[in-house]
Amino acid sequence: MKYEVVELEEKIAVGTAARTNNTSPDVTAVIGGVWNQFFKEGIYESIPGKVNAKALGIYTDYSRDEKGDYTVMAACETAEEPDGGSYAVCRIPAGRYARFIIHGDMVQAVGRAWQEIWQMDLPRTFQCDFEEYQDDSMDHAEIHIYVGIKRA
Repeated sequence: MKYEVVELEEKIAVGTAARTNNTSPDVTAVIGGVWNQFFKEGIYESIPGKVNAKALGIYTDYSRDEKGDYTVMAACETAEEPDGGSYAVCRIPAGRYARFIIHGDMVQAVGRAWQEIWQMDLPRTFQCDFEEYQDDSMDHAEIHIYVGIKRA
């Protein structure tokens, strides 16, 4: 799977979040629930100061134990942290990322891409990884997946 190495500035992301891990039997329901809350319960519309219309799927706060818990967020980039509200806030760290560009069904293409990425021998930081949805097409989406990588 091809990728390019990019340098990103810090981003502020605001949305909704939950904890899960990939071995949990309800991981799909947890991730789907975060996205459902973000869009269907009006979180996306209520977030002030969006810098663009792109949605972000963020994976951060990885545990270092065998369970492998992490925080999953559905969010959007904002110019600053909001005052008040019951939002989850994350700062995507500046740094090096492997950027993968995929196209296809928003759910299936992302799932397949992550399965391939997990099999790759990338020098991952396990600090923060995220998906950036370039449009809202469910069937023919363009999605950029950013995986935090260590400096050589």
